[in-house]
Amino acid sequence: MQFQLTTTFIENIEQLIAKKDRNALKEVLHDIHFADIAELLEELKAEEAVYLIKSLESEITSEALMELDEDDREKILSRLSPKEIAKEIEEMDTDDAADVVAELDDHIQQKVIEKIEDEEHASDIAELLTYDEDTAGALMAKELVQVKETWTVAGCVREMRRQAENVTRVHSIYVTDKDGKLKGRLSLKDLLTASTKTHISEIYIPKVDYVTVATEDEEVARIMQKYDLEAIPVVDEEGVL
Repeated sequence: MQFQLTTTFIENIEQLIAKKDRNALKEVLHDIHFADIAELLEELKAEEAVYLIKSLESEITSEALMELDEDDREKILSRLSPKEIAKEIEEMDTDDAADVVAELDDHIQQKVIEKIEDEEHASDIAELLTYDEDTAGALMAKELVQVKETWTVAGCVREMRRQAENVTRVHSIYVTDKDGKLKGRLSLKDLLTASTKTHISEIYIPKVDYVTVATEDEEVARIMQKYDLEAIPVVDEEGVL
């Protein structure tokens, strides 16, 4: 049965928050989808929403925060410490994380990034913040699966398993040379049917649509719509993915 956010349910949550009963909140909201959590946050007073965010797992609340509009999100984040914001940021993909950090006051942004425990994630977010707004560079996610053309199929599969731990959704497998320059894409079917000793250079598809970090977001959207793409690789001025 689809969840319905009723007045009675909201009042029940407000009562649990007033009692500061975090265990009960976790139990009641355990199986609630993050989109419904977001809707609940919109109905609560700012301080109540903050208490709820602090009471639940960041894996869920980070998704809920991304569902909110910027104003509602700001009301919550402005009441969290840099460390608490960083905890939410750590659960987000880099493109979403960079968007959220960009919404913060300038003097808070660096403090939040410094509190992110995953140094690579923090570095990726900081890099995205350097690109002009409304360009592919600012919109892109750093999480992707890329393999080297010199690898064998066996080595490729091992590395893909490692990379997949940090990727929420695998849309495509991109092939690069030893310097990280985009060479093409890899078909999962070709990968699975090739000999384990076959080199990726023998089976990858050299044709791949891509944009640069400076490409305007409207042009990115046009290309993706025209070619029915779920994702598109972004390269820098030297062609590095």
